Amino acid sequence: MEFHGWNTAMNRRMPVILALLAALLFGLNAPLSKLLLSEISPMYMVAFLYLGAGIGMFFLPPLTREGKEEAPLSRRELPWTVAMILLDVTAPFLLMWGLRLTSAANASLLFNFEMVATSLIALVFFHEAVGKRMWCSLGIITAASILLSLNVSDAGTWHFSTGSLLVLAACACWGLENNCTRNMSEKSPAQIVIVKGFGSGGTALLLALLSDDPFPHSLPAAALTLLLGFVAYGLSIFCYVKAQRYLGASRTSAYYAAAPFLGVLLSVAILHELPSWNFLFAAALMVWGVVLAVREKHIHCHRHERLEHNHAHLHDDLHHNHVHNPPVRGWHTHEHVHEPCVHMHGHTPDIHHRHTH
Repeated sequence: MEFHGWNTAMNRRMPVILALLAALLFGLNAPLSKLLLSEISPMYMVAFLYLGAGIGMFFLPPLTREGKEEAPLSRRELPWTVAMILLDVTAPFLLMWGLRLTSAANASLLFNFEMVATSLIALVFFHEAVGKRMWCSLGIITAASILLSLNVSDAGTWHFSTGSLLVLAACACWGLENNCTRNMSEKSPAQIVIVKGFGSGGTALLLALLSDDPFPHSLPAAALTLLLGFVAYGLSIFCYVKAQRYLGASRTSAYYAAAPFLGVLLSVAILHELPSWNFLFAAALMVWGVVLAVREKHIHCHRHERLEHNHAHLHDDLHHNHVHNPPVRGWHTHEHVHEPCVHMHGHTPDIHHRHTH
């Protein structure tokens, strides 16, 4: 799956479409996982979800056969790969325990905090630009997350919900993991998903076997969890990595914020979870915050330093003007050099625009 020609209106929108598709697929996660948790313990759930992603991607060549169009992972990405696997075990485990203590609709909406965590980490550690609209968006979504995390006791006092705090901790882990994946996004998305699936799933399975959790006795539930992992994790991550290559971490997470709203709708429809007044108010705030993030624009005169890297590319944009002898057409990958240049155009923090501000 690649974009055949970048300078067309449709293909300029393709990263956005992929980010939204990733969001829609991941939106299935919370409500369907909530149903399956009655049959499978949280640790085995995490293991089967990621193993389903890895197995599905490994045996789905029509979608993910990339051949020479994509660059494989190398030793350079090894530290990010290890960190990604460890965080991908921790985050869903926190989520599964949180789902036991809060509603699936509440957890789904709290997923928007992942955008806040992703953007702040991208800003502080990787110097991605965050404009005024994005700052407003992050503040609004944080306020809505706090509102969702508050419960009123019988005595009339306010306290933070343990389930909500666990979901927020999962979002923080995924925010850090998104930035690890950001540093790998120029490489093969299918290979990233396979490594992520088998690495995280295998680690979680080993921990589950060493724990006191009972092995799932329901084969249909285990099979459905594997299938959910393939769709909500495998296909979703594949689309997410593709989008992140062109949009950067914070922008991709802004479009990915559509996932919680699908999760909320499914939670209401499948689990019959009726929303409270603070849930509805927080949802309105979340929508406002996401709209602000999506409308973020970024254009200025910027300088590109000399850059040497390896990724799939065409020769129809402003950055790939090197010459092949004989000429090469279509998508291809090889080690290539970008010479220093200064120009001005609208851009996102993609793999060619990670300059400081």
